[in-house]
Amino acid sequence: MQVEVPGPWSPLLGRLTLDAIPYTNPILQGTFAGAALAGLIVIGCVLYFKKVGYLWREWLTSVDHKKIGVMYIIVGLVMLFRGFADGLMIRTQQVIANGPNAPGVLGAQHGFLPPFHFDQVYSAHGTIMILFAATPILTGFQNIVVPLQIGARDMAFPYMNALSLWLTTAAAALVMISLFVGDFSAAGWVGLIPLTELPFSPSTGVDYWMWAIQISSVGTTLNAINMIVTIVEMRAPGMTWFRMPVFSWTTLSTNIIGLTAFPVLGVALALLGADRYLGTHFFTAGYGGNLMLYTNLFWIWGHPEVYFLILPTFGILSEVIPTFSEKPLFGYVTMVAATFAIAGISWVVWLHHFFTMGSGPDINGFFSVATMLVGIPTGVKLFNWMFTLYRARITYSVAMLWAMFGLFLLLAGGLTGMMLALPAVNYTVHDSVFVIAHFHCMVLLVVASAFAGVTYWFPKLFGFKLNEGWGKAFFWTFSIATIIVFAAMFALGFQGETRRLDWTFNTAWKPMLMVEEIGMILYVVSLACFAIMLVVSIRNRAKNRVGADPWGTSRTLEWLTPSPVPFYNFAVTPQVNTRDELSWRRKHGLESAKPAGFEAIHMPSNTGMPVIIGALAGIWGFAMIWRIWWLAGISLLGIVVCVIIRSFNKNEGYHLQPQEIEAMEKNLATGAIVAEQPVRTHLHHVEAH
Repeated sequence: MQVEVPGPWSPLLGRLTLDAIPYTNPILQGTFAGAALAGLIVIGCVLYFKKVGYLWREWLTSVDHKKIGVMYIIVGLVMLFRGFADGLMIRTQQVIANGPNAPGVLGAQHGFLPPFHFDQVYSAHGTIMILFAATPILTGFQNIVVPLQIGARDMAFPYMNALSLWLTTAAAALVMISLFVGDFSAAGWVGLIPLTELPFSPSTGVDYWMWAIQISSVGTTLNAINMIVTIVEMRAPGMTWFRMPVFSWTTLSTNIIGLTAFPVLGVALALLGADRYLGTHFFTAGYGGNLMLYTNLFWIWGHPEVYFLILPTFGILSEVIPTFSEKPLFGYVTMVAATFAIAGISWVVWLHHFFTMGSGPDINGFFSVATMLVGIPTGVKLFNWMFTLYRARITYSVAMLWAMFGLFLLLAGGLTGMMLALPAVNYTVHDSVFVIAHFHCMVLLVVASAFAGVTYWFPKLFGFKLNEGWGKAFFWTFSIATIIVFAAMFALGFQGETRRLDWTFNTAWKPMLMVEEIGMILYVVSLACFAIMLVVSIRNRAKNRVGADPWGTSRTLEWLTPSPVPFYNFAVTPQVNTRDELSWRRKHGLESAKPAGFEAIHMPSNTGMPVIIGALAGIWGFAMIWRIWWLAGISLLGIVVCVIIRSFNKNEGYHLQPQEIEAMEKNLATGAIVAEQPVRTHLHHVEAH
């Protein structure tokens, strides 16, 4: 039966009242003003330049894998900056609120964040960075690059691809709404039991956290299915398994993890939802439940999720390093084997997150050895990259600098991970900021590799390079800031600072806390450099136009296409002859070879249905959070109706005719951009080419 919750409830608005809007909080007042101003600027620009129709036609309703990938990355970057703002608040609070005599403002006894607000900030920081920043950014790269690398025209299921994006966007929107309507979870990004149970968290914060993750995990699972089918079924002629680029291999292994791991998270959150909404007791120890059941379920998902993030970054490094070393990747077969070894081992290491629970030496010993085993295939990858660099003609472009920094972070995070794999060491530093510093090294490996990927593939998508000068300024300020912040955090871990402290009671920590704050200020400078890099690059785009291979040493199939890539990807489906196809064609003088003729290409039509379903999913999540039952029922019914309508839709795309393709290719040869899909009459019952 439905659980009664404390506080007022009405049939019309559920738990939602005017008191749920924290309009008296000065921090949130400023945040809302900034967000509103940014939103008005964006809307004003769209209206001023009359781009409403263009945005709807070419972006919001697009099923083009490249545009969907770009939108994934935009969502991820927006959430990355929000997560960084949370991290800046955490570090600033701890350095101000140092010692029992530290003054407090804005209702806080120490510093400027009261304990409950601080708990929400660190919970949101972890949730956003893992699930709503890193995951969408990497998913975006996979969407953009994989079909091009394997010679496909699009993803296997373009409609499902768009639906995955808009479900993820709806979930991210719920996290952002929690800033201004209600609150967010104060139980950490992992959802610490029993803090997420209704008696301990009676507000809507845990519900925001739970439903946002649940909706996004559905989108991630659908995307995993799509990626696996695309790689297995849509490779170009001649693209055998061991001719696939390593990034495509890491994408395959990543999405096998996603397909098998995210449903486990869904089950854990569904059981928690049953506790909070239906009065069950799966995780309430006093009524026959088991707290460790949730902890095990969460980390059975949680540690494969770590490699769900790490493996694509390894793929990016495996593309960038050979390109700027002007050498083939050393040990290709062992790279592929190491990728799947890491993916497999990721399922048998989850208990190292709670060695201190008292499982006993046998169980702890098993998971300790399993954790250390991950170092073997990871070491294989690291040595292969080093041998690729050995005696190479290295070009230290911005993308290569990010890749080198990624290798440094992998060493720092990997070696400290081996320390934490030992139960004796783990007992000593458990719940200290040493663990936080280790984990951030791995997450920042993802960030560094992501920026390497952005710099590397940006010209392919947009037809011009990012500014190298500002790109290097961004790189150096970011990398130095990282070293400053997390070297100090490792030191504080050895000094005994525990995590999740809303005020730091030991005044001896002050010097290292100040060092961390200096690093955070440098991070702010690096973000300013990033913004300037984008502005300068866009302003000077006309004189920085590039051809198919802007780097001159690229090796894989995506660099055969024009820059920016036309909406149909390849005018003629490529015939793959070897592993590094572009390098082989360059060697034989075939990189500019033109086809003798063209055949009709079948293309999927754009559709607004994924946007509508995503919006309804967001409304449904909001209604469930606030227990507005009539709105939840209507939005859920709307989703079902949309799915039914879509199932009867016989629109199966359109054909580009050979003469049209020939004309577009001639335009591309003169430097024109062919990115927009022409308006076409929809076909019925056609076969895709």
